[in-house]
Amino acid sequence: MKIGILGGGQLSRMLALSGIPLGIEFDFYFPNKMQALNPLGKAHVAEYDDWESLQYFCDQVDVITYENENIKLETLDFLAKSKNIYPDKNVLRVSQDRLLEKALFGELEIPTNRYMAVNSLDELFVAIQTLGYPLMLKKCREGYDGKGQAKINNPSDLSKISVAQCTNAIAEEFVRFDREISLIAARNKREEVVFYDICENVHRDGILFKTVNRFHDSAFAAARNYVEKVLKALDYVGVLTIEFFQVGEQLIANEMAPRVHNSGHWTLDACVTSQFENHVRAILNLPLGDSTSLSQACMYNLLSKMPDITTLLACKGSRLYDYKKTPEKGRKLGHISLLNDDPNRLNELEEIITG
Repeated sequence: MKIGILGGGQLSRMLALSGIPLGIEFDFYFPNKMQALNPLGKAHVAEYDDWESLQYFCDQVDVITYENENIKLETLDFLAKSKNIYPDKNVLRVSQDRLLEKALFGELEIPTNRYMAVNSLDELFVAIQTLGYPLMLKKCREGYDGKGQAKINNPSDLSKISVAQCTNAIAEEFVRFDREISLIAARNKREEVVFYDICENVHRDGILFKTVNRFHDSAFAAARNYVEKVLKALDYVGVLTIEFFQVGEQLIANEMAPRVHNSGHWTLDACVTSQFENHVRAILNLPLGDSTSLSQACMYNLLSKMPDITTLLACKGSRLYDYKKTPEKGRKLGHISLLNDDPNRLNELEEIITG
């Protein structure tokens, strides 16, 4: 059995590393060369609208998945003529557009913050009058890791907002949350579903900095209910993540990701079956693996530049993953998980990472 993955980043790499022990083979399709994937399967390097290359890729695999949401729907339309794609096009269509995503949450009675569509500066002014300050202005499409977003705190911030930022955008009420969490689930065509622990997340400059899994978290039941609604409504196959703001006891859905998720990297080391292996199992309609946590874990993203590997590995209980990427400001170059919640070791590791 061979899986084709659209995308050539670290998520593709970790999917392959999790599936190869099961006897699964992989091909990868992406526009830019990623040498780190070469030992894991055949790389098809071409644009997403190169129909001849796409057909050749399609002919080599049994089922197709993707590692990010920025795949053209036309690409999925073309590939779906020959092969099953999971999650399917309808899921990607919704998750690619923040307005459609919010509308889905509303239809399923999943709470969100207040929001308005924005397509001009005049509409932004109306949104501010309705939603008040502070306000988040986000592009509806292709925003991730804080890209395409601006926080407007007061009238003086409006001078920094361009007309382009107000085109195909969404204005969202700013949420003063107590914490940010996410819940990751996997579902196969047999309608088997497994859930992981609540992930408690900390972001810096719009990029995930660290995640801790929380056993028996008080928010789990409500989050599970909301995720189940989305899984059922979309007849979902694969791994799904929904991020929430928590205010008191209330959960407010922020966004969903139809793929393996950065906040679930700790599952590689602290679960019976990782999110990556369960995504592989789900899209092949295999029985899902046990998602039980074996340990408390704290996962840190390694951003912009890699710390010294010897220093990182000197932290007992740590598990390091190097993505083999060229250093660049804000780029995720790897991650490290520390098993067991020892405050002294966490402080030591955090000091190394930050600097």
